[in-house]
Amino acid sequence: MDDVPAATHEQLARELGEKILTLLRDSPAGLSEYELFAALYERGDERFDISTLRNTFSLFCVHFRLFNALYCLRDKLWAAQSHLLEISPLLVILREYDSRPGDGYQLRETDALRDYYLDSTHLEQTTAEELEQMLDKFWLRLNGSEKRRQALAVLGLTDPIDAMAIKQHYRRLAMEHHPDRGGDTARLQMINAAMAILGA
Repeated sequence: MDDVPAATHEQLARELGEKILTLLRDSPAGLSEYELFAALYERGDERFDISTLRNTFSLFCVHFRLFNALYCLRDKLWAAQSHLLEISPLLVILREYDSRPGDGYQLRETDALRDYYLDSTHLEQTTAEELEQMLDKFWLRLNGSEKRRQALAVLGLTDPIDAMAIKQHYRRLAMEHHPDRGGDTARLQMINAAMAILGA
């Protein structure tokens, strides 16, 4: 849903990257995505006026542009052996360059987020409806992982753990809490409910 030519995309990313670099140099502790939005808007970039991003799709478009510029900047700084740029929505931080293996932050050979944000077709071809579907799937997965965490907690377990270990632990708990062995029915019901959620 974005009709900007590829060459213009690259130019916009470079210009935005220069603004971001200035902001990060002035903020050694780093900035969150929200703080970057606010700082860019303060410096006259109207695209980052949160009050105008009233729907999820417009926010996604501006978020994509920001992260596209961040990953372009990261690659440029790394290639120039100038700085390391750590990127996450919670914190974007500029660090000193360090190429020694095992020391400091290193760029991974494969980075799914980098690949996603550097491919402008993801912005061009995503519709508002597709974005809503992606968000629905995300919340479903998040909700599912929270349910799993809670179910494991009922069993006194945490991830990472495999299905076989969960079953073995469940059998021990079920025997221990079975009413025929003097256990508590309510506790056994909770254990069984947790096991049903885990599906192990």
